[in-house]
Amino acid sequence: MRRELAALAGGSALCAGLLVVAPAAAGPAFSPPGGACTPWSVSEVTSGAGVLENLAFDGAGTMLVSRTGLVGGGALDGVSPDGTVTPIVPEVESPGGIAVDGADAYFATGNSFASGVTGSTTGTVDVVNIDTGDTSTVAEGLVMPNGLVRLSNGDILTARNLGSGAGLTRVPAEDPHTPEVVRTDLGTVDGLAVHDGNVYTVTTFDTTTTLRILREDDLRGPVVSVELPGSGPLNAADDLTVGPDGIVYVAYNGGGKVVRVDPATGESCALASGLPLVSSVRFGAGPGWDPDALYATSFTGKIYKLERS
Repeated sequence: MRRELAALAGGSALCAGLLVVAPAAAGPAFSPPGGACTPWSVSEVTSGAGVLENLAFDGAGTMLVSRTGLVGGGALDGVSPDGTVTPIVPEVESPGGIAVDGADAYFATGNSFASGVTGSTTGTVDVVNIDTGDTSTVAEGLVMPNGLVRLSNGDILTARNLGSGAGLTRVPAEDPHTPEVVRTDLGTVDGLAVHDGNVYTVTTFDTTTTLRILREDDLRGPVVSVELPGSGPLNAADDLTVGPDGIVYVAYNGGGKVVRVDPATGESCALASGLPLVSSVRFGAGPGWDPDALYATSFTGKIYKLERS
């Protein structure tokens, strides 16, 4: 399949669930797939933590979660391995994605349904120093920044999944006050992940749930699209992460499950089901968090641990 992907550069084809749309440049490269597609066991880390939108690990023993209110408001909280929740930034308006770089945690604000539908530019990317608690605004004027990642060159990428301008916005590291919309042709994209030079995102409200993959250094270039089974709106794919072997894990908010996707073949399966309104998923990092386990947040206020059976 990887030979076929290389041969398809410069054209389009549909094969085994993979739709490759590429101009003259070569498309994204993939790490070797690995692991068996078998159900994982599920346990609870904590509950009652509020409406949880996203998570990240600081690598020093704390899970960071963005907690949003049903009618506005929210916070950036820290969760310890025993499930204790402690506020880090106690007042955040509709927080979205989180990305950690050393002691700094970048997080999106203004991630609300109303902002996406009306095109309100009240969204920001803020940063908090986890050691000192100092918080500042990095970028302003964003529309519903939901997914968020920090690229290897320091740029920040955000995703918007509602409204006529749904797509990707880049916040340049050298001039964060001039964010630019780089794509609006990917559908209602939400979560974001980076791995091995590739950027991964997934659609939420499109008729078909589609994993989109593009190069970090060529955001306007070739796209590999992996169409996933089921109704897109019923799946309501939210956030995603990529394992060290290049396998993608997607949280289906509407479907209440975490799905494993091999981007090299297009094959997918549910690793865990019965997780209502699951919103984000990450591998553990730092003391007290299992690096081989997936941790998932939910709008129900629960945080789950998923382990290979």
